[in-house]
Amino acid sequence: NPAGDTGEAKEDVSEKHEEVSEKPEDVSEKPEEVSEKLKNASGGEYVIKTGAQEPAIEPLKLESILPTSETIDFTVIYNKNKYDVQFPLDDNVGQLKKHLEDVIGIPYSLQKVMIKGLAKDERSLRELGVTKGAKVMVVGSKLNDVLAVSTPSTQDVADEKSNTSSAKEPFCKQKMHRKVLDKGVPEDIMPGIKDTKEALPPFPLVGMLNKSGGKVRLTFKLELDQVWIGTKERTDKIPMNSIKSIVSEPIEGHEQYHVMGLQMGTTEASRYWVYWVPAQYVDSIKDAILGTWLL
Repeated sequence: NPAGDTGEAKEDVSEKHEEVSEKPEDVSEKPEEVSEKLKNASGGEYVIKTGAQEPAIEPLKLESILPTSETIDFTVIYNKNKYDVQFPLDDNVGQLKKHLEDVIGIPYSLQKVMIKGLAKDERSLRELGVTKGAKVMVVGSKLNDVLAVSTPSTQDVADEKSNTSSAKEPFCKQKMHRKVLDKGVPEDIMPGIKDTKEALPPFPLVGMLNKSGGKVRLTFKLELDQVWIGTKERTDKIPMNSIKSIVSEPIEGHEQYHVMGLQMGTTEASRYWVYWVPAQYVDSIKDAILGTWLL
């Protein structure tokens, strides 16, 4: 029956239509099922955009894993002069010193940076609490000033060569030292004690003489890592790490006092000589300047 066949065909088509109509429902459920599984597996790290067929993953932000390059503006004060500086907050004091070499003209090794006291090279500005507009003090000597203190005269060089060839003659018998020692014991010299060792006093060592026979005093600024050599004319602030070695010998007939040489260059001719140093402080002077590990 053709009519009957047509009716059955319609029923078949309607059934197929119902089967097809169910497929979109299955597809529409897939994003929700996939979305739920990814969320559970990743602990909430993935963000799924609604309606997407594939899960969308937010990119990782580099700022969360890389160090910041935040810079800060502050003022450096050196020798009563002010310098505006912009520098990374997470860089350390050693890196700041390198930067300041060209700014203030002081070599890295001769700088001391003061931030709430003497700042160590490995500490960062952030760790030290440097803030915008802060004032950072730097102390140090220009290399030419340090060398000028110990620059020998032509006569000194000649005397030094003569002394070197005199088979280790004691300092107190060498010509260049006799010129000072023959003037006698200074009237206002500090008392000396032989065969003993005492800590450095909290006040300067005074009453001693330099190679010109002028009065000289030594002040030990341990918090600045400096020794101040003072005369009537000037005070030189010498970084302790610029002093390469120290020699000393007792003065014959006055063994409670020493002749001491502070070597600031590569040769013996660069020694700064001090006479009538109280014997009880000699070892402590060497310890303070050179450190016991160098002795």
